[in-house]
Parts: sequence; C-alpha cells; structure tokens
Amino acid sequence: MRNVGIMGGTFNPIHIGHLIIAEKAREQFHLDEVIFMPSGTPYMKSENDMLPKDIRTEMTKLAIEDNPFFDISTIEVDREGKTYTYETLEQLRSNNDSNEYYFIMGADSLWKIEDWKEPQKIFANCHVLAAVRENRSSTEMEEQVAHLKDKYNASIFLLESSDIEISSTMIRNMVREGESIRYLVPEAVYDYIIKNKLYKVEQA
Repeated sequence: MRNVGIMGGTFNPIHIGHLIIAEKAREQFHLDEVIFMPSGTPYMKSENDMLPKDIRTEMTKLAIEDNPFFDISTIEVDREGKTYTYETLEQLRSNNDSNEYYFIMGADSLWKIEDWKEPQKIFANCHVLAAVRENRSSTEMEEQVAHLKDKYNASIFLLESSDIEISSTMIRNMVREGESIRYLVPEAVYDYIIKNKLYKVEQA
C-alpha cells in the first residue's frame, strides 16, 4: 500500500505556498508521493482570467520538476466539461484501489467543502489534510473537523504548516501592476510567466 497525496488546484499560477504545503504534508504524513492535479474546468470558479489548461499544466510541471517525490496528473484537464473532485477520487480509486489517498486543502476549504458536489463521496474516498491558518483559531478548526467527522464519518487531519499569505490572485494582480513576483513562484515558473507575458493587461 502506498500513501499518495493529492494537491489539486487551478494553479493560475502555481506558487511557493502550494509547494510548501505539499512538502509539509509529505513529510508529516510520510507520503510516498504527492500528485499535483491542475483542474480542468472547475464548476465553482469563473473562467474569467483563467489561463488555458495547457499553460497551467506546463507551469505546474516546471514548478515540481526538481522534486523526486512530486508528480503531475492530467486526469482533470483531460476530462471534458466541468470537473468534480469526487469524480476524480472515484477514478483514482478504480485505477488503483490499494493506495491510500490524502487530499490536501487549505483550512478555509473545510468550511466550503459541504458546498462541493457530493461531499460525502469525497470523504468516502480519501483522508483530508487541512492546512492550519492563523485567521482560524484552533477551537474553530477543531469544531469544524468534529462537525464533518460526525456528519460524514470523515477522516480529517490538521496539517502543521507555515501560514504563507500568498495567493494566485495576488500574483496575477502584481504582474498587472508591474510589481516583481520573483521568489513568490519557483524560478522556472517566473521565467515562463515573463517570457510568455502572462497576466498582462492588453492595451487598447
């Protein structure tokens, strides 16, 4: 049996916060690997400002290429139509039921996951690793975890991670404002964004 972490996201763009959380999860829970999974067409996010799948996938590949414990899956970007986490987990299970899957998410997603499609099927097919955030008290986190465990029989663990205040939205806005994003994204991703002039506002 292998312990496999799943790090999903639009990765628009991927940044060092994603990588740090994934590495912390791998280390803390002795994961054999962490699979980064760029989303295809997420049903809960607007496609406005969303770069094409192939570009987001390429940035993800560049970001993880120097870590032998990180890999990438295009299972969601290859799927037609909207993508749902529960379907992805069910597909992974059907492909290899001997693995134990650990879905890595930010703390705030613990409060949003009941609005996701088929949350009970998500919890049925994976353990959840939730990163602790400073804007959530330990009491709040414990109460929400207890609620989800009671309602869905969920397996949830809190991930001891640094609270890194970086977001993809922040990075896109900084690029538009002409501010440097060096060290907020891996160097290879930085070079790719600059070379391809991504996130620039088109001039009229």
